[in-house]
Amino acid sequence: MQFEGRRRSGQMPNLTPLIDLVFLLLIFFMLTSHFVQEQTIDIDLPTADSGKAIAEDEQLELVINAEGRFLLDEHFVEPENLEGLLREKLTSRQDRTLRIRGDLHAPLGQAVTVLDIARKAGASGVDVVTEQK
Repeated sequence: MQFEGRRRSGQMPNLTPLIDLVFLLLIFFMLTSHFVQEQTIDIDLPTADSGKAIAEDEQLELVINAEGRFLLDEHFVEPENLEGLLREKLTSRQDRTLRIRGDLHAPLGQAVTVLDIARKAGASGVDVVTEQK
């Protein structure tokens, strides 16, 4: 006695809806994601033995590059406009401390200028960022 074997159907499951769904998800994630490019300048921080680590929070930060130019909120600022911008930014904050991140080769006069301007703008304190030795 011979039994007839199970016939295999030559049909494959329809994958078209699955492929459509994957492409729709891909398009959705591509359109809803945003790519952030931080505009930073390359600086060499000075080193120090003393000091303590500070948290990377949303403190107001001013960068002084090697040429002595100021960068506040990712925009270059002229020294004559710095006091007004700092006053505006500090008055809207609860923490009125300014963080200075200066290049190792930045002119000392620029750092002194920033300290003076920060005091005039109403900063309650100034932190100088360095690298630990």
